[in-house]
Amino acid sequence: MRFMSEHHDFLRSVEAFLKNHSWTPTRFGREMAGDPQFIFDLRGGREPRSDTRKRISSLMSEYSDKGVLPVLRVGIAGLGTVGASLVGMLHKSGPELQRKYGRRIEIVAVSARSRSRDRGVSISEFEWHDDPVALAKNPEVDLFVELVGGEDGPALASVQAALNAVKPVVTANKALLAKHGVDLARLAEKTGAHIGFEAAVAGGIPVIKTLREGLGTASVTRVYGIMNGTCNYILTRMGEEDISFADCLKDAQALGYAEADPAFDVEGFDTAHKLALLACLCFQTEIAADEIFVEGITAITQADIKVAADLGYKIKLPGIAQRSAGGVEQRVHPTLVPRSSAISRVDNVLNAVTLETDHIQELMLSGPGAGGPATAASVLADILDIARGHNVPPLGMPTDELAPYKRAPMQAHKGGYYIRLNVRDVPGALAAITTRVGESGISLESVIQRPDLKVASVNLSDGETRTLVLITQDTMESSVREALDQIADDGYTVGAPQVIRIESF
Repeated sequence: MRFMSEHHDFLRSVEAFLKNHSWTPTRFGREMAGDPQFIFDLRGGREPRSDTRKRISSLMSEYSDKGVLPVLRVGIAGLGTVGASLVGMLHKSGPELQRKYGRRIEIVAVSARSRSRDRGVSISEFEWHDDPVALAKNPEVDLFVELVGGEDGPALASVQAALNAVKPVVTANKALLAKHGVDLARLAEKTGAHIGFEAAVAGGIPVIKTLREGLGTASVTRVYGIMNGTCNYILTRMGEEDISFADCLKDAQALGYAEADPAFDVEGFDTAHKLALLACLCFQTEIAADEIFVEGITAITQADIKVAADLGYKIKLPGIAQRSAGGVEQRVHPTLVPRSSAISRVDNVLNAVTLETDHIQELMLSGPGAGGPATAASVLADILDIARGHNVPPLGMPTDELAPYKRAPMQAHKGGYYIRLNVRDVPGALAAITTRVGESGISLESVIQRPDLKVASVNLSDGETRTLVLITQDTMESSVREALDQIADDGYTVGAPQVIRIESF
């Protein structure tokens, strides 16, 4: 009876607000509740959460006293490319955002490593904090934006401080969320705050919102995509211009696509962090970034690029997560993808994420995956959701309902494989290699000898070698590894083999 009475009293106060201020139900839902259907659901008997009632009642009271919704005061920690772009967007679009969403959004305080650095935007009117934790605790800040970066340290401490102060948080920090996302989501649920992290995965592509809110009852069976612009740029240039990995990397650094220390990108860890967040949202499991098989692109050579092209493939670095009977498989590694596939046409610094569900065969979201404006646009989208009072569980469902992560064994992965070997130019080598492959139960689709392709890393003192490429039919990962171990023991090859999986995206 008490809950029915609370619902009735709340509905009565909402109906009185509509009548007194001549608001339509849709406007109220959009500007007060963050859901255009809110009034209609309320009238139909749907019981809102107690924190939702409290928040909306507070907004109605503020509006009744002042005639406008209260200003949303924002504090931004981190004024790099993304932070500066966000400041510029809010400067430029502030009046339009207020007209469209019925609420003014105002930056009131900022924090960064350097106060004097020229960022192309003015920050002189904002209160300055040397410490992002102090900024998060500032009572004049209603919403905290974390763009500091890093999985621990000031980033973690400031986000925790904001959530403990019951302030919503928006972040682009995939490393932080990959390591602490479940704990931070649990803290947000405890305090009633909100975490938005659209910008943490695939920059300007709204994949997080799609997964949290846009799929309805659809169940995701596989998610995959190109999630690192640096790697995609390098592989695209290598394929189109016959340039080495090292030279492409230098160009990427000169253009600002790659960091001075590019290991986090080119070794696949950036993609892995993003994949861990997507897998959590897709499969309702705890985040498990440490359970991902990760292999970067540093070993990709022009020989691989050329043979792949001759066979009708491109080499990409996708992140792939799929549910199976054995658990969830997550992997990041170079992959041969057919040139006819949609993902093969995602080139340069673009990103794309594809969702396979039981209702929709494939849904691909593509666009700029990095850069100040694209990432800042996703940060702003989260801010606008919060300004409208829109609040969903950070990880798509309550943390206590997330299943423990169960890793499906990588060695059980089945598919086709590209195997490049540096084979000694001696009689019997080819026969011995194909025999070992057959003994491991592997059927070969093709055997390609490429004497025109030499791999620079091969030590010529080991004698003349030939480049041999094996393309297998579907087989088990464990079988491939068994065959390669035996081939190495026979002594007919020089150096490490190159193994690239083939996916039929």
